[in-house]
Amino acid sequence: MFSKSKINEPGPKAEDSAPKASAEAPRQPSTDFKPSAPPKAKPPASVLSSDLHITGNLKTTGDIQVEGTVEGDIRAHLLTVGETATIKGEVVADDVVINGRIVGRVRGLKVRLTATARVEGDIIHKTIAIESGAHFEGSVQRQDDPLSARGKGAAAPQPTPAAASGDAV
Repeated sequence: MFSKSKINEPGPKAEDSAPKASAEAPRQPSTDFKPSAPPKAKPPASVLSSDLHITGNLKTTGDIQVEGTVEGDIRAHLLTVGETATIKGEVVADDVVINGRIVGRVRGLKVRLTATARVEGDIIHKTIAIESGAHFEGSVQRQDDPLSARGKGAAAPQPTPAAASGDAV
C-alpha cells in the first residue's frame, strides 16, 4: 500500500514534461527539417520489356531503357538500348548507350557503342566511344550541338533531284 517509490511522489511527472517539449519543437528553425527523400529525387527509367513491340514515336525528358522493339523515333535524356532491343528510327538523347541494334540516325551529346552494339545509320555526336566488337555502318560527325536538327555545323542540305540524278544543273 505504502511505497517509497518516486512514482507516487509529488513533483513533475514524465507526462508533464512531454507536452512542454512538443510545445518548444515548433520554435526551432525549419532548416533543421530533413525529409526522408531528396527533394528532387530522379524518377527511375522507363523500361520497355523484351516482349514489347511499339510502333510510334517516344518522347520524354526522363530516361528510357529499351529491351524490346521500337519502330519510330525516340527522344529522351538518357537512352539505354538493351542487347535484345531493336530500334528502327531516329534516336535523339543527351546520353545514348547502345548494347543492341539501331537502324537509323543517332544524335547525342555522349554516344557509347558497347561490344554488342549494332548500328546501321549515321551518328552525330559531341563525344563518342566505340568498344571493340561493336558493329557500325554509317558516318560519324562531331558537332558542338548535335541535338539540334540544324545546329551549327549541321550536315549539308540534300542535293536537288537534278544534281542527285547526275543531270547538268
